[in-house]
Amino acid sequence: MKWFLGLLLAGALGLAGWIFLTLHWSYSTGERAGYVQKLSKKGWICKTWEGELALITMPGTVAEKFYFTVRDDAIAAEINASLGNRVSLTYEQHIGLPTSCWGETQYFIKKVEKVGDVPVLH
Repeated sequence: MKWFLGLLLAGALGLAGWIFLTLHWSYSTGERAGYVQKLSKKGWICKTWEGELALITMPGTVAEKFYFTVRDDAIAAEINASLGNRVSLTYEQHIGLPTSCWGETQYFIKKVEKVGDVPVLH
């Protein structure tokens, strides 16, 4: 019985260490610019902000979508305040999280900035 509890404790500590590592070490970082189409708070237990950004390369083209997660309510409020404007989102990609409790995507937004619209060429 004692070895079973020790094994269970080692497994729990290993899982906690893995979660800590994947949340604090980013696989990649970058920026994406476009128009936020949607941002909503989701989750049964772990509530996170989930959104989608329309990446528009040239006016009149079909937009590619970038799906992202926001864990910070202050950043989510900044994004909500910038709806309708072109924004640049700085993200960190965290891969290997064991559940979707920390977010539905791998892309966690760390910063948001309003940027100018794409100029239309005639």
